[in-house]
Amino acid sequence: MFELSKNILEKVSFDKILFRKELTKALSWLKPDEKMLLMAWCISTFGYKYGDVIKEVYKSVTNS
Repeated sequence: MFELSKNILEKVSFDKILFRKELTKALSWLKPDEKMLLMAWCISTFGYKYGDVIKEVYKSVTNS
């Protein structure tokens, strides 16, 4: 699921709303250790573009 999540996020990275939706969905599928790996990957790959979205989604998921 981790690799699939990365693949999907790369494909929807053209749209901020889709990116947020798919990142949220991916976090509901992944194990805790995979969530941390995905966060690191997202920040290194899309942090320049969607850093605010990544932080917001991770904050909402960890507070739930």
